[in-house]
Amino acid sequence: MAPVPVVVLISGTGSNLAALLEASRTGDSSFEIVGVIADREAAGLAHATSAGIPAEIVRLGDFPDREAWDGALAAAISRYAPQLVVLAGFMKLLGPAVLEAHPGRIINTHPALLPSFPGAHGVRDALAYGVKVTGASVIEVDAGVDTGRILAQAALEVLPEDDEASLHERIKVLERRMLVDVVADLTRPR
Repeated sequence: MAPVPVVVLISGTGSNLAALLEASRTGDSSFEIVGVIADREAAGLAHATSAGIPAEIVRLGDFPDREAWDGALAAAISRYAPQLVVLAGFMKLLGPAVLEAHPGRIINTHPALLPSFPGAHGVRDALAYGVKVTGASVIEVDAGVDTGRILAQAALEVLPEDDEASLHERIKVLERRMLVDVVADLTRPR
């Protein structure tokens, strides 16, 4: 059976993308990364380029408003005909055009145990609250901010010496492993 086509959206260094690419290269992988889209110049685009995967940038600033950008992003994603869209450190909210084009087929990671600490600063917010345990979540993307159905979670103890940067790095290890597992599970033949 042919691997399931997956498009990955990134904004940064692409560590989650790199983990997905590595997993997709195994002989029995159930998925194939067919395109990578960033919302800005992102270091992670180099992962796609070095793997020979088409990559492009769809910048919000190149459009008159978010609605036009969302439509262009939806069109860019759809050109690759993915069965799954993975947000791998993509730091923009998706609008109706993307969500309606790929209903129930967009997933995202979040560096906290949702529904606690949604939004762009989950690690900072968890530390500020004083939690002793935090972690990572993989969710199905919906129109809310980190409100989608939870697909997987992993917990991590907050160490006394943790600051935002060190805790976030430890959470990223969980995120990468969980994301690969969830993508493999969602694309595995039933």
